[in-house]
Amino acid sequence: MPTQRATYLLGVTKRLILMTLGALVLLLGVFALTLWGKEQRFMVSWACFGCGLLGGFVSIQQRLKYLTDDELGLLCSSWFQIVLIPVYGGIFALVLYTAFLSEIVKGSIFPNFASPPFSQPLPTAADIKNFFTQTYPASTADFAKVLFWSFVAGFSERLVPQILQSSEQKSEK
Repeated sequence: MPTQRATYLLGVTKRLILMTLGALVLLLGVFALTLWGKEQRFMVSWACFGCGLLGGFVSIQQRLKYLTDDELGLLCSSWFQIVLIPVYGGIFALVLYTAFLSEIVKGSIFPNFASPPFSQPLPTAADIKNFFTQTYPASTADFAKVLFWSFVAGFSERLVPQILQSSEQKSEK
């Protein structure tokens, strides 16, 4: 007969698999809609969010063996608790994406982007729309870097808060 811990691990693992598959199906649906739409634009922000979600799901799965029985019991009995960490991962991936776009985080291991220029002296509403629909990674390697770092942002809960704290400290100096 399986132990209570084994029962909890099996229950949480099943929920993680279902949630991961559900998230993938939802994201693929969003991608399909954006690509079949009138403008047929691939939305990089959705890809970032999706990779962050996946990173969060993998992170939970990796940490299961270190959780107490009480923590496993909570995860096993609550869909909300299982979804919360990956959603944070998706949000962190979007924050990191914004940090890349603003060049707060930059360097050879981080992606570069090609963006349409803004009107001078003040940007117009059309400039903002173009920014959201026509800003893409500058190369295929940059696109891969965006996906990689988005996954890492979801997997490592501390990465993005550390980057924000480091940026804040640099701006204060």
